[in-house]
Amino acid sequence: MISVLNNVSSLIAENALSATQTSLQNSFTQLSTGLKLNSGSDDPAAISIANGLGANIAALTQSSQNASNGAGLLQTADGALSQVTTLLNQAVTIATEAANGGLTVAQQTAAANQFQSILNEIGQIGSTTNFNGVSVFSNTAVGIFTTDGTSGGSTTTDVLTGDLSLTGTSAVSADLTALQADVTGGATAPTGLAATTVDDVTAAIAQVAATRGTIGASVNQLTADSNVENTEVTNLTSAQNNVQNADIGSTVANLSQYSVLQQTGMAALQQSNAAEQNVLKLLQ
Repeated sequence: MISVLNNVSSLIAENALSATQTSLQNSFTQLSTGLKLNSGSDDPAAISIANGLGANIAALTQSSQNASNGAGLLQTADGALSQVTTLLNQAVTIATEAANGGLTVAQQTAAANQFQSILNEIGQIGSTTNFNGVSVFSNTAVGIFTTDGTSGGSTTTDVLTGDLSLTGTSAVSADLTALQADVTGGATAPTGLAATTVDDVTAAIAQVAATRGTIGASVNQLTADSNVENTEVTNLTSAQNNVQNADIGSTVANLSQYSVLQQTGMAALQQSNAAEQNVLKLLQ
């Protein structure tokens, strides 16, 4: 049937060419972005999965940083306590020297003053040591928050160093308070009291060591948490890549296919339109 009202073959060729153009544009977009999901219409379900994985990755990445910061705070405390141990070792030497009956009164006084100076230095370490503006030595626990971005995947790890002062309430501070009482009461004088001071200093050293052990265990826990979270980030990133990243080889092949189809479609549309011109020959 010959007709001039509707060029069906041209419409078919035009629709096919339009679909080819859309597919070709999608291939260009995927190659330029590296993603096969560039809009919600590409694959709504896959977009939802990719975005969910992205949220998990962001939460875990920050959680790993939180754990690392918590470990950094505790390591700062451990370093300060290491210096406290050094000072207490000096205090042992002074107390032991003061227990010797061969010292003059002036020498006993000098020993007591030096002992007091050591205690003051320890108190200053306790009051001035901080991490990111947060006091390191405190009886208030610092909560380290970690999450995988889900409602059931959040935990808070409380880390506690205890205060470090001559009047505090932690176990270490109690020992320091006893040492301060020794000095105030003249326990560094060359009597049996000096030997008592040696015992008190030794007890303080042992308590500092125990505190450092507790801190070390917490550091190991937070470090392990950070390592686990980093591993999860790696695995989830791989999963997200599989969902949203374009297969470049396949996309390039599609680009070549659609380029050829575009050319053949244009030729088909041109031929369809030219065929209608043949009707005019019947009127000549």
